[in-house]
Amino acid sequence: MVVLLTALLAIVGADEHDLRPGPNNLVPLSCNEIQRLFITLVIRPVRAAAHWRGWSTWRRRHQARSRTSHCQ
Repeated sequence: MVVLLTALLAIVGADEHDLRPGPNNLVPLSCNEIQRLFITLVIRPVRAAAHWRGWSTWRRRHQARSRTSHCQ
């Protein structure tokens, strides 16, 4: 069940990349990131949702900076 929902979220995420690209200082949501967010927000909501969204944003911003630095 989780695998099917993760696949659905990955498809929706891919459509979102085409329709509304995110900010330049964030990498797009990956399938793994969507799965991680789904598990932490829906299946195991131990902490507040704002904490996990903030962590995801921080991680994607860090990945974008790392990618930029690596390419230079």
